[in-house]
This record gives sequence, structure tokens and C-alpha cells, in this order.
Amino acid sequence: MQFALNYSPQAVELLRSGRLEFDLFKCPDWPDAIAEAQAQHPVYVHFPFVAGQQNIEKVGLDKVEKLLEETQTHYVNTHIAARYEDLNDPENIDEVVQRMLDDVMPLVERFGPDRVIAENIPFPDIPDDKPQAIVMPQVIQRVIYESGCGLLLDIGHARLTAEYLGIDTRDYITQLPVERLRELHITGCGLDNEGRRSDHMPMTGEDWSLLEWALSSIRRGMWGRPDIVACEYGGIGPAFEWRSNPSVMLADIPRMYGLVRALQFV
Repeated sequence: MQFALNYSPQAVELLRSGRLEFDLFKCPDWPDAIAEAQAQHPVYVHFPFVAGQQNIEKVGLDKVEKLLEETQTHYVNTHIAARYEDLNDPENIDEVVQRMLDDVMPLVERFGPDRVIAENIPFPDIPDDKPQAIVMPQVIQRVIYESGCGLLLDIGHARLTAEYLGIDTRDYITQLPVERLRELHITGCGLDNEGRRSDHMPMTGEDWSLLEWALSSIRRGMWGRPDIVACEYGGIGPAFEWRSNPSVMLADIPRMYGLVRALQFV
């Protein structure tokens, strides 16, 4: 089990100075960013596939194959998020599931089910063009079980979704196919610069409690054992430059890394 951190110039500087320690940079599939990150530390790639939105050709499977060979990337990830515009009946669960499977299965057929992972998204999401059905546990279960792929569980996404649905976050997560867990994402939840509830924020007390509960569930064998636990704080570009504070990384990352390393030897 390895601990990863979103690639950012701030994280590079902290790594170079010896003030932060982690195993991998998590990078988007941007060649320049990957090259810059690889010059500093091992890298794995997080791909922008969105099952249900037919963007496989836009990303390119040959490009994915090349990055799997050139980086520390093992899994081909996809978010699962069909849109209203692509559905005849957004309340028809069978149609919603099939629309997302139509994009998951080509990945499974190319790379094998053991190398594909599907990620839960937050709800509501921006843009607000997706039906609530895509985050219902029974839908996520069906996509993963019927495709044979693994689960990429984003705890922050699950927390935001559960808050919107008015249910307990732990109850929501335990309804997901956690025995198929292959990768775990963590960040804090808070208010973004427009006052909306968002993830990719500093950790709060409740976020730490959820992370410790998740790691405890893994340690006790109640969930699958992920290969990577990634903190998604920080990044590059306008969406992340205002939330890549070195002081936040110095406060949160050593504690996270310590929790993950303790689990590595269990």
C-alpha cells in the first residue's frame, strides 16, 4: 500500500526541502506535468474518463497504454457519471447502469477487469447535468459487479453526497461495494471560494474521523485492501492554485502518511 499526494509546485518544494515525505505523486494525464513530476518523484496517473459521457476516444486508449508503461500507474480509473442529455429516462435505473457500462466495458476489454477501477462522484456536481441515480449505492454496485472492475472510493465525494441525501456518511459508504476497494481518495470538505460545499480542502475533525474509520475497516478485513491511498489536496491550474497551501500540507500530510504506513505492516 502506497501513499500518494496530488502533484503541485508547492508539494515539490516541500519534498525537495525534506519537509514532506510520501511515496508517489498523483498526476493528471498531462505530459508536461507528468515529466515535471517524474523529475522529482515516482508518479502515477489519474485519467479523466467519465463513464456515461462517451469520452474514451477523446482520452485515447493508446495514450493510456503508453502511460501505464512509462509511469507507476497500475489502474485505469474512470468516474461514473451519466448525464441527463444522454438518457431517455433518468429515473430508469437499468438505463442509467447500462449507459455507464457502455463506457466501462471497453476499458475492461482492453486492460482486463483487474486493472480497471470506477470512482464515485460527489452529488450534486458541477456542472449540474447529472441525475441523482448515478450516486445511489445500488447503481454503483451494479456497475462494478456487472463489469468485474474494482472500486475507487473517494471519501470526500461520499461525504458530500451523503450530506445532500440526508443520510449518515458511514451508512452510505458501507452500502458501496467496499470489498472491491482498490484505491482510496481523501481530502477535507469545506466551503470553496464561492461559498459552496466542496472537497479538495483542508482536513477537518470529521474528515479525520472518517479516514480513521475507513483505515480501521481495511485493517479489520471488512473492506478490500487498496494499493494506493491518495490525498487530493493541492494541484495545478486555476481550479487548484488557491487551495495548494504549503501550511495545510505540512499540517495534514505527515499525519495521513503515518496512518497509511501503520496499515502497511498489518
